[in-house]
Amino acid sequence: MSEIQIAAQLYTLRSFLKTPSDIAETMKKVKAIGYDAVQVSGVGPIDPYELKKIVDGEGLTICATHVSFDSMRDETSRVIDEHKLWGCKHIAIGGMPTVYRNAEGFKKFAVEASEVVRRFAEAGLTFSYHNHSFELEKFDGRLGLDILFEDADPDLFNFEIDTYWIQNGGGDPAAWIRKVKGRGPLVHFKDMTVRDAKPIMAEVGEGNLNWPAILDACKDSGVEWYIVEQDICERDPFESLGISLKNLKAMGLS
Repeated sequence: MSEIQIAAQLYTLRSFLKTPSDIAETMKKVKAIGYDAVQVSGVGPIDPYELKKIVDGEGLTICATHVSFDSMRDETSRVIDEHKLWGCKHIAIGGMPTVYRNAEGFKKFAVEASEVVRRFAEAGLTFSYHNHSFELEKFDGRLGLDILFEDADPDLFNFEIDTYWIQNGGGDPAAWIRKVKGRGPLVHFKDMTVRDAKPIMAEVGEGNLNWPAILDACKDSGVEWYIVEQDICERDPFESLGISLKNLKAMGLS
């Protein structure tokens, strides 16, 4: 895409999203920081129409979501209807259900998820899988993430590569972004620093990740949305989102 699109992952602000009034106030702050789009995740109970009214009122776009696999499978029509209401075409899963996290489970999930999300594709929506680090465990010589990449339907099963978690699992974020080219419309940006020999999540540009390589990979791979997330912040989460956005702009993104 010719225009780089940056969004804030609302999971970063989950402690400030418990009620509709919390959500309204938080969306106002997100817009004031400088974001024009959000990924909906970690949001408390709210009527989908009210959420649309809030984000529209602040001039925000819902670029993507995180939806549980149970909801995708058991409430498919509702999930589709909500995304149509919001004008959001990207549905992602925040993590693989625990029951699948074994050698046979990865293969099973690749097949079962492909079937579940077929109706999303028929409705003009996309599905992406968000990784953590456990997917970089090897099973019979194959990484779990490779099993998903190779065994799932390539026309239905996309990826939301998370830079921190790939690095945390011993992988190369830029290499993985390139690997899923054509199947990676979303990328999660978060940095990693080290303190007392332990990895710590950091604002983008404040850690040790190779951002020039990551950004080049995103551009070359046609990533649609650069989504800033920080699961754990050592300062006010709103401040952390602001620092990441400022640093990304200093890197040439806008």
